[in-house]
Amino acid sequence: MTPIDPATALLPRFRDALGRAFGEEHAGADPMVRRSDRADLQVNVALGLGKKLGQPPRQVAEALVKALQVDDLVERIEIAGPGFLNMTLRADWLGAAADRALEDDRLGVPFAEKLDRVVIDYSSPNVAKEMHVGHLRSTVIGDALARTLGFLGHTILRQNHLGDWGTPFGMLIEHLLDLGESASAEVSVGELAAFYKAARSKFDSDPGFAERSRKRVVSLQGGDAETLRLWRILVDASQKYFEKVYALLGTQLVREDVCGESFYNPRLQPLAEELEREGKAQIDQGALCLFVPGFKNKDGSPLPLIVRKADGGFGYAATDLAGVRYRVGELHATRILVVVGAPQAQHLAMIFAGSRACGWLPENVRCEHVAFGSVLGTDKRMFRSRSGESARLIDLIEEAIDRARAEVEKRWPDIDPETKASMAKAVGVGAIKYADLSSDRVKDYVFDLDRMVQFEGNTGGYLQYAHARPRSILRKAGEDRPAGKISPTEKAERALVLELLSFGATVQAVGETLEPHRLCGYLYNLAARYNEFYDQCPVLKAEGEVRASRLRLCALTARTLEQGLSLLGIAAPDRM
Repeated sequence: MTPIDPATALLPRFRDALGRAFGEEHAGADPMVRRSDRADLQVNVALGLGKKLGQPPRQVAEALVKALQVDDLVERIEIAGPGFLNMTLRADWLGAAADRALEDDRLGVPFAEKLDRVVIDYSSPNVAKEMHVGHLRSTVIGDALARTLGFLGHTILRQNHLGDWGTPFGMLIEHLLDLGESASAEVSVGELAAFYKAARSKFDSDPGFAERSRKRVVSLQGGDAETLRLWRILVDASQKYFEKVYALLGTQLVREDVCGESFYNPRLQPLAEELEREGKAQIDQGALCLFVPGFKNKDGSPLPLIVRKADGGFGYAATDLAGVRYRVGELHATRILVVVGAPQAQHLAMIFAGSRACGWLPENVRCEHVAFGSVLGTDKRMFRSRSGESARLIDLIEEAIDRARAEVEKRWPDIDPETKASMAKAVGVGAIKYADLSSDRVKDYVFDLDRMVQFEGNTGGYLQYAHARPRSILRKAGEDRPAGKISPTEKAERALVLELLSFGATVQAVGETLEPHRLCGYLYNLAARYNEFYDQCPVLKAEGEVRASRLRLCALTARTLEQGLSLLGIAAPDRM
């Protein structure tokens, strides 16, 4: 398919011109095509190339323009300043490109050139513990990246690395026995925090309970059938609750994606024995340690990855090493993404480097830590509930829906209750997701529901309303995919078309950089360009070819906003 993005369409033309004008060794130079407020596009290649050639950039720009063959695409080229090329695109080319996008099921978004098997590790709550605001970022970011990479054609393998193994399960199982197995029903409906706190309180205050708990851990690790049965009751109850949260949040994680710590448990001892046998790890102070080159303590001594602790137990390092080995060796991943908070940066860097040193991670497999910052309250401190504890995720989602319902009732008091409830859920959940995703993920952001659920400013509700607006026009016109051709003649029409045509490049950038805020920023700009078009270019009152063109622009805008929001995991209601 012919590229619809002008910058992409121009790229081979510039490479040809650079080769003809300055020699083939310069044909690969980045022409640096950018959007500009001075013209449709600006090209800055002459500045850098001038230094390499020892020529004035403006002279380089003049030679480049003479060699360019772009008459079918570009209406006018002006050389500005020291050598910038300001390019005005042909209106007929813009219209034809927009028409191709509208007729294409993918809106002109190309598949990735190199397709990967992408393993994405995200969400990862702990069994018998509440999902809290800290799990929001991992879940929402991971879901958006899985959707976006999948849309680009990559094979996506989701991995929900549940915390479902370890010493706490001794006390949890004993507490379950004290209450009776029917208590697991309470866990599945969301009393995880209370269940865990009660077990911990008994463990700390009752020596007899603590001793039973320690023996139960030994039974669990030894594979005792009855202990494993009780453990599965707790895991199953927790998974039912997590699934309820995922369904409310609208993420695509399902039970089949779970691959928890327990999955790796049988692999840890053989892994440790292999490392020790092959001399890749050494005993240090009783622990089996993998010393990864380049990682040191503050005093300059080697920093170890502790594969097996001195007491014979295994920690996160062993599980994570086994995870990399499994994902490469058995899932055949060519790209691994681990979506977890920024404080885990050094740990994951050591895991990836250690895996390469052990020969489990080939150089052609990319392992990436998708780091993110913290969620802050309006006081700019770590976000907490009113009681001072980590806020339950499900409570935040339900509160957002309640706030959105109040906004919907205020704006549209006459809509029917069913539509009102559906809209409130879409807006409330969308508000939380968009606030998270629109922030540069490596930075902290403020969780402020009052601002999030608004329909003004850079919010999810603003984009949802921006999508519903052209849908409303199309319904009034009685046309979902209007016939005709797009002919952008007015300034607002050209600006809208240029924004629409850069959708594919934006999605590709998110797939490479793993930064969903780029897509959020694009959608916000698109909504702004559409609103300018809406204010300046009457649609339903226009006639003939102008009306048809503008209706098609409405249709393309609606579909692009809907697809973009879908990649973020946000619903796009047709009516608002």
